[in-house]
Amino acid sequence: MFDGFWENISRYPRYFVTIILGVFFYTFGWLKPLLQNRISAIALISFLVAALTFITLTLRAMLGVSPI
Repeated sequence: MFDGFWENISRYPRYFVTIILGVFFYTFGWLKPLLQNRISAIALISFLVAALTFITLTLRAMLGVSPI
């Protein structure tokens, strides 16, 4: 009944890493043409920094980590 149970369990981390790498390569493959044009690259990087700042400030305010 439990033949190969631990073998199956040991496959999950490899599966997880494969999924994460697939998402990473798909996303950056899609964004690669945008990074070749200087203006769109600046806009994309600015958008990513603004989004990260917004999420960080929102989570800090929601969790009460530091007063804003």
